[in-house]
Amino acid sequence: MNDASVTNAANVSNDANVAVIVAGTWGLALAGVLADNGRRVTIWTRNEHQAREINEAHHSKGMRLSPHIRATVSLADALSGAGAVIVAAPSAAMREVAGQMRPLVAEGTLVIHAAKGFEAATRKRMSTVLAEELPQCDPADIVALSGPSHAEEVAVRRPTTVVVAAQNLRAAEAAQDLLINSYFRVYTNPDIIGVEVGGALKNIIALGAGLSDGLGFGDNAKAALLTRGLAEMSRLGAAMGANPLTFAGLAGVGDLVVTCTSSHSRNWRAGYLLAQGKPLSDVLKEVGMVVEGVKTTEAAFALSRQYGVSMPIASELHQVLFAGKPPQAAVHDLMKRVRTHEMEETALPPA
Repeated sequence: MNDASVTNAANVSNDANVAVIVAGTWGLALAGVLADNGRRVTIWTRNEHQAREINEAHHSKGMRLSPHIRATVSLADALSGAGAVIVAAPSAAMREVAGQMRPLVAEGTLVIHAAKGFEAATRKRMSTVLAEELPQCDPADIVALSGPSHAEEVAVRRPTTVVVAAQNLRAAEAAQDLLINSYFRVYTNPDIIGVEVGGALKNIIALGAGLSDGLGFGDNAKAALLTRGLAEMSRLGAAMGANPLTFAGLAGVGDLVVTCTSSHSRNWRAGYLLAQGKPLSDVLKEVGMVVEGVKTTEAAFALSRQYGVSMPIASELHQVLFAGKPPQAAVHDLMKRVRTHEMEETALPPA
């Protein structure tokens, strides 16, 4: 590990620019947190109209924004003099965006990502993708931000608690210092695998929760779905090298509860619309924003076979999303599975 890099990453000066990449709802909300903390914030967008809207009207995507947030359509401008960068791109765009960032990110820059998903083609976690695309950054210094945090609530300063994780504790603490304030509480965790896996997999269960609610199955079914879904998340996470206790924390049960029970959740809404019999393509158009749980279901289905882990809920959702299986039939098949002990971990043969 490069000691100079660690020192720089752990000391983001108060006057350093903090870049936020990209200007989606989560990026805008995090830019607001940084601005409230007195940080100099530059947010990048490809959309010139959005940049003018942010700079002149201090408003975008239904959010009122701090006048201290500056928007630019130039990635080089956004990253100029950046002591830290928060990458809030969707998981599907992470590698492309990181590749564009590569010649513009200085060694020792604190890199934090706020995406919740796997890369579809490789099933890699986002910190791995960033480490591959930003070779000037020590992989141990890359930080993941996760937890129960709807952008719409953060933007209006409702109390929110999240977790930041990195292999290098000093990098996680630097991210904590950058973001923590009176309404945005930040914990650290050394288990970046568990934090990233939990943040990704909860979106699958949220799709299932939307389906359950859309079918009118009630609170009993939803409680069972969340509980057994958490068990699946923990099993796969442990097989991938995570600490199972991480799934009892903010990036696990915390994010699971908020994503499965809130009208803000895109994944819950997508599941609810699927329960009305709408095709997936129409559902995605109606939601109008990235629904991470769809691609994550594909990745989890493959990972469960790669690691030999039983994930019946993810498997049935995969059938609903990609094989046209009726949701009612998926629920029926889940309910009539062979009886087992609650704590039993049944493994599948590796693919």
